Amino acid sequence: MSRVASTIPPDGAQIPFRHPKAPAIGSKIPSHFGHCFGCGDLHPTGLHLVAHAGQGANLTAKFTVTENHQGAPGLAHGGLLSLAFDEALGKLMWLIRSPAVTARLETDFLKPVPIGSTIYITAEITGQVNRKVYTSAEGRLNSPDGPIAVSASALYVIVPMNHFMENAPKEYLEYISKHPELLAFVDPDFEINP
Repeated sequence: MSRVASTIPPDGAQIPFRHPKAPAIGSKIPSHFGHCFGCGDLHPTGLHLVAHAGQGANLTAKFTVTENHQGAPGLAHGGLLSLAFDEALGKLMWLIRSPAVTARLETDFLKPVPIGSTIYITAEITGQVNRKVYTSAEGRLNSPDGPIAVSASALYVIVPMNHFMENAPKEYLEYISKHPELLAFVDPDFEINP
């Protein structure tokens, strides 16, 4: 039987310090890739999730559900809601300047989310142990203090940046190198410039 990773930080987990080069408090956290379905401005039917850095190891984010995001008629698809939370929780890694991958994501759906609704997400890092970063979030319906519609928690594992570059198709990396505008944010400290 395989062991299932927990999204709950173990005893002794610490809240990591905010990196000196983290996005400024209140500033928009950049998209990592212009065509990202979750946060990219260039994706025609994506979520276009926008996140802003909080004061500590936290952020706020929001997105509006469109007809492109429905599962049942008129309602947001649960998988797309999970995607939004994975995106928001993953953006927390910008605050500690650590590239990471999702190891586990748990999402609880508490209320239906109709087309045209805006989900307001608050997310935070709840602990870190070595390469494991624990996070949680909640999404409120139509205002920052609206009813909680979705909650989530996730475990991320910090990886070297070359993990992403080695797993991208060579032809695609060549294309991006000729079209750097596709990378919405190029930072030599993150080594994402192919």
